[in-house]
Amino acid sequence: MPSAMKPVSATLAFTVAAIGIATYSTMDVLMKGLSIASGAYSAVLWRSVVGVALLGTVFVVRRRPWPGRAALRLHVLRGATAGVSVLLFFWGLARVPMAQGVALTFLAPLIALYFAAALLGETIRRGAILGSVVASAGVLVIAAGEVQAHASTAHVLGSIAIFAASIFYAYSLILLRQQAQVADPLEVALFTSIVLGGLLLVGAPWFSGLPTVAQWPQIGAAAVLGSVSAMALAWAYGRAEAQVLAPVEYTAFLWSALLGWWVFGETVSLYTTLGAALIIAGCVAAVRGHAAAAPQTEAAA
Repeated sequence: MPSAMKPVSATLAFTVAAIGIATYSTMDVLMKGLSIASGAYSAVLWRSVVGVALLGTVFVVRRRPWPGRAALRLHVLRGATAGVSVLLFFWGLARVPMAQGVALTFLAPLIALYFAAALLGETIRRGAILGSVVASAGVLVIAAGEVQAHASTAHVLGSIAIFAASIFYAYSLILLRQQAQVADPLEVALFTSIVLGGLLLVGAPWFSGLPTVAQWPQIGAAAVLGSVSAMALAWAYGRAEAQVLAPVEYTAFLWSALLGWWVFGETVSLYTTLGAALIIAGCVAAVRGHAAAAPQTEAAA
């Protein structure tokens, strides 16, 4: 268990979380390119392997103790859950614009509230129900945009995959909050990557191949950015309430829209913008005054 955390200002925690979101959004660009080139499975697998090598070196150099049984259980459980979420997310992101994909991940906090009710016995507040209705309307607006644009089958399947990823990630958000209470950011990031990479290696002979020489720098950069983001978010969420940090998560939509346009030439439709606004409004209504799991994107996975 980590030593007692020193109190920090909400502004500092907010700033660190904002840096984590911007860093992870940049990593999304690299991962989308890798997923398009060689598949989401290979992209996530090799990013995890390189991440373990980088974080593991720091862990050993700092002579960190091996986590206890309770922490290991959380690491394994979250690593597996987040792994499914990340695979689905990047598989979908290779088929839809980045802004649309990130907008759909904002459903995670609402779903997390219902998980908290089912698993932790929390009461579902009226605000959460109202927020769910508003956010659901946002999803319907995005879907209407796909119908209006005569979206391809691949585009529709990508959106469905990202929606499914949000369900798995909602559960991982609850586990992340628990992890932050028994382990420091380095341990959280390292062991999540170990579990994720280990599980993916089992299926590697059938679903993955070795990266090309040209892809290794991108994989290395993605691993560094992902590790920095995961540690920044774990640090912030271990020192500030979710409701304080929740707003910064929505900057991911702005980053994804900007980077998607700059790197992939993607445009953000009016339907996606309106749908994202409704989803965000629903999340804000649902989590206001509630210290439940925060509306994180796939970051920290």
